[in-house]
Amino acid sequence: MNSESIMRFTALLLLFASSVFSQVAGRTIAVTIDDLPVVSTRRDLKNRQEITRKLLRHLTVAKIPAIGFVNENKLYEGDKRDAKQVDLLRMWLDAGLELGNHTFSHRSADAIDVKAYQEDILRGEVITKELLNAKNRKIKYFRHPFLQTGADMKVKNAIYVFLAEHGYTVAPVTCDNADYIFSRAYDNAFDKGDRPLMKKIGEAYVPYMEQKISYWERQSVKLLGREMSQTLLLHANFINSDYMDDLAAMFKKRGYRFVTLEESLKDDAYRLPDNFTQRAGISWIHRWTLDKGREFVLPDEPKVPEFVLKISGFDSE
Repeated sequence: MNSESIMRFTALLLLFASSVFSQVAGRTIAVTIDDLPVVSTRRDLKNRQEITRKLLRHLTVAKIPAIGFVNENKLYEGDKRDAKQVDLLRMWLDAGLELGNHTFSHRSADAIDVKAYQEDILRGEVITKELLNAKNRKIKYFRHPFLQTGADMKVKNAIYVFLAEHGYTVAPVTCDNADYIFSRAYDNAFDKGDRPLMKKIGEAYVPYMEQKISYWERQSVKLLGREMSQTLLLHANFINSDYMDDLAAMFKKRGYRFVTLEESLKDDAYRLPDNFTQRAGISWIHRWTLDKGREFVLPDEPKVPEFVLKISGFDSE
């Protein structure tokens, strides 16, 4: 190879490296957290307060402008409001974070009729709206339970029209994952008093999540030819209250900047139509990819380690 060829090759290599660095340095992600105020086998108030405090502390230190999606049935003791549970939501607002609607009772759009689902949406906004109004803020976002948006287009469209009429924007998910399986395994190990097992589960959790985000980055490039601004799904659970700082460090190491859901949704990818109607809850990236053709779906999506699945009691992801 002569000197001119070497110079051309070096220039191309630098251009490629610059392009990759620019894309990685420009990565953005919105953190969305479901099932507020808490989803855990640790049901006593003291533990729920501890989970909330620790999770919010990690989010605050990492400067993550997260949004939490509320199931208001958790805010009642029988038919009466439980002021202590409502206070857990106030902690989110006092931390400067946003709240959205996740329905009252977390029932699937595939399990009940449209009218019942719409009623569950409205019932699920009552207390959250009151808390937001007290801070001169409004509720803006809705998250479908189980990411199940309707098993046919008639149902799906009826729900979308209803949400729009009531001022809601649907909160999609691109970085889907099985944190809920790790969460149950972690809770089960805690309930057994097995601290070494908790540590083993926790040590497997962040590497699994990094493998997942790597997959969604590659799937985004396969679909769009670029990495889009991502939306991450997590849950308000015990394991995230212990490992949110490690997750945040992992994302920062990969070049991510944490942004609001509103900012993430400015990415043009979110304007793609959602035509998915199977009885499943899947990532919006996979919904858009399936529209293009199943052959565009990357086959190597990471799985939960077998030992975690076994401890969790779930049969599969």
